[in-house]
Amino acid sequence: MITRRNSLTLAAISALLPMSARAQGTERAAAFVKDVGDRLVAVVNASGSLAAKRKQMTQIINAAVDVDGIGKFCLGRYWRQATPEQQKQYLALFHEVLVTNITAKLGEYQGVTFTMGRGKPQDDEAIVATTVVRPNNAPTAVDWVISNPASNPKIIDVVAEGTSLRLTQRSDYASYLTHNNGTIDALIAAMKNQVSQNS
Repeated sequence: MITRRNSLTLAAISALLPMSARAQGTERAAAFVKDVGDRLVAVVNASGSLAAKRKQMTQIINAAVDVDGIGKFCLGRYWRQATPEQQKQYLALFHEVLVTNITAKLGEYQGVTFTMGRGKPQDDEAIVATTVVRPNNAPTAVDWVISNPASNPKIIDVVAEGTSLRLTQRSDYASYLTHNNGTIDALIAAMKNQVSQNS
């Protein structure tokens, strides 16, 4: 028989379960960020050619980052206006732009280290705090936004010193498209040019 006391106990346990799951998700997100961060730092600080490092970076990014999701977010309302072929071209270029932007400054990050901070749940995501330190520079606070932390963690944003990289990119793309009559092909051409200049 379920007494009032037992029902209250069951209610209390039920109330705690979602928080426990969120805490586990946050712990998993933190472990995920630590693993990805360690691998990125190892590539940056290793000897070897830029081409080899770019290949390794691409593998890490494709496995750890929701690049397509971020790409769609950055294009905003224009994503729905693009044709299937434009969407395909844009996402392929977005992958290249992301890798190019990271690898273009690898030399500046030689000797980089990072330390883990605390993680916290935020809606269905988790935020993991880290501090990135590179020689001759002040430490930088970097928060990693992780989707599906408990089941299939992926990086969906990086917030450096309070500035969201995906929001900044979305604003840049929106501004460019506004000044080019909302022409998706103009943005695609600009992205192709950006990749070719930094390759």
